[in-house]
Amino acid sequence: MSLINTEIKPFTAQAYKDGKFVTVSDADTKGKWSVFFFYPADFTFVCPTELEDLADNYDVFTRLGVEIYAVSTDTHFSHKAWHDSSPAIGKIKYTMVGDPSGAITNNFEIMRPGIGLADRGTFLVDPQGVIQFMEVTAEGIGRNAIELLRKIKAAQYVASHPGEVCPAKWEEGEKTLAPSLDLVGKI
Repeated sequence: MSLINTEIKPFTAQAYKDGKFVTVSDADTKGKWSVFFFYPADFTFVCPTELEDLADNYDVFTRLGVEIYAVSTDTHFSHKAWHDSSPAIGKIKYTMVGDPSGAITNNFEIMRPGIGLADRGTFLVDPQGVIQFMEVTAEGIGRNAIELLRKIKAAQYVASHPGEVCPAKWEEGEKTLAPSLDLVGKI
């Protein structure tokens, strides 16, 4: 079942951010764009490359009004230890959410059955708490922050320009489409 255009389910969790343990919930996402970036586990291989890529581009995400929530089924304690011991993870300024119960991972329907780890899932949630974009990749396929930023810009454009859509490879400032009867068969 697709989660596109569904509202995220309520959650509360412990997280690590800016050298502190904090409590986060679905209420923290209301009124702003949010990326939920699920990954299998701390202290692994592809995961730190993805999280570092997000960290290297975090200022761009924040300029777009987007907050990042990196989520794994590890604890917030594990996130702190990883942050303190890895140069790549030490760059992170965004929220690292611990989900040892799997509640959030199950809410987003990306828990690996019988394993207790999340798949590589990326979800863009709009300011109303509705999922606008999702992508799930296999274990060995890392994600790209620049491509994610392009998709966020497209989602934000569409949200603020009713009646327009962004075609394939659309980049900010390029021409969009206005679907209509006159456009049918002319693309």
